[in-house]
Amino acid sequence: MRVRVVVPVLALVAGLFLIPARSAQQVKGFQAKVKVGGPTRIDWTFAVANKSLDKTPANWLPGDYDSAKQQYDLFVPPTYNAKQSYPVVVFINAGDGPAGWPQWEPACKQHGIIFASPYGAGNNVDLKKRVRIVLDVLDDIRRNYNTDPDRTYTSGFSGGGRIAGHIAFSLPEYFGGTVPVCATGDFRDETWMQHRMIDRLSVALVTGESDFNRGECERYKTLWMTELGVRTKVWVVPKLGHGVPGGATLGEVFAWLEEGLPKRRELAKKYPAMHVLGDTAPSRADLAGAILAEGKQRLQAKETVYPGLMMLLGCAIRWGDLPAGAEAAKLVKEYDAKTEKPWDEEHNDFERRNALGRARGLDAYASGPLAGEYAKQRPAMAKAALELYGRLLQDGKYAKGVEEAKKRIPEMEKLLKQ
Repeated sequence: MRVRVVVPVLALVAGLFLIPARSAQQVKGFQAKVKVGGPTRIDWTFAVANKSLDKTPANWLPGDYDSAKQQYDLFVPPTYNAKQSYPVVVFINAGDGPAGWPQWEPACKQHGIIFASPYGAGNNVDLKKRVRIVLDVLDDIRRNYNTDPDRTYTSGFSGGGRIAGHIAFSLPEYFGGTVPVCATGDFRDETWMQHRMIDRLSVALVTGESDFNRGECERYKTLWMTELGVRTKVWVVPKLGHGVPGGATLGEVFAWLEEGLPKRRELAKKYPAMHVLGDTAPSRADLAGAILAEGKQRLQAKETVYPGLMMLLGCAIRWGDLPAGAEAAKLVKEYDAKTEKPWDEEHNDFERRNALGRARGLDAYASGPLAGEYAKQRPAMAKAALELYGRLLQDGKYAKGVEEAKKRIPEMEKLLKQ
């Protein structure tokens, strides 16, 4: 048994750090069509639902789905040494086969990155199966190699980029960031997951100068995340359309992702449940207990009571069938019964920032150039931004939002009349 960080409140989840046996044969260099050894131990059901399920519903995957039949292309640095941990990039293609290696190769060789790209996880595959394949591949790498969750990144092209963002936003404890290329990915609706995204992830949005998804990447999601406080940056690659840029750009992106590493590690020291170490496979009960413990730890400091309560609420919903979920629900109920609840206003402030960020993003998206079918969506974008601005103006408690609303509402109304 190994515990990397000792924190008293996590004594109850010592099982979180049990070390599984590694494969006797570790591939080095590049190898195509590596077979997955077994089903993922990662909580993949939460990435496609609002709860962590003990049993996967029968209709979620094809009846003949077999993790051991999944394959992926793999690169492991020739200098790999199991005594140290390594960064990982998992790249999801829009098509049926693997992709991204020619573009990521220079950075992987320069920085010693383990690279993987699955087969059969393209846009024509159902979301649940697609997520499961990606996480079967990621966990296979975690079983066999010494990986660092603070330096593990999803990436992908177009629809694969959306899946890359979706998975990282859903399971941030396994990732340090994400690099969607020519797409983004939807955030989680849960407040505590949005807080997790802000605390933990670096989001690099890469698009081409003439990419038809440029507006989504450069204007919509970037402005939204920036207002929320997510560490994010956009790259608009000259002379690139809807495609994956070359190694120079991705090397720059990787260097930027790594600049966020000190913060991720510092937070994980304070809150160990912030990441799941690369050589561990927590059970549902282990992970639920760790999140419960972090939520309770946050309740001990005035400035973190609000995010702590959001974590406990998330724990209660995600693991409602487990003792940790029941205890979390009880604590939330106790705090909700208090006469004075300053965290309510903190929540309102967060929601106001969220509304302004989305309004600004939609505004910029609708106001700028739109390609092809997206041009038909301009009125809907303007209407959504107008509604958000209207709420902020009516609420009147967020000066920045009120000022922006007064300035932009007339412009959105003009767009709706066009």
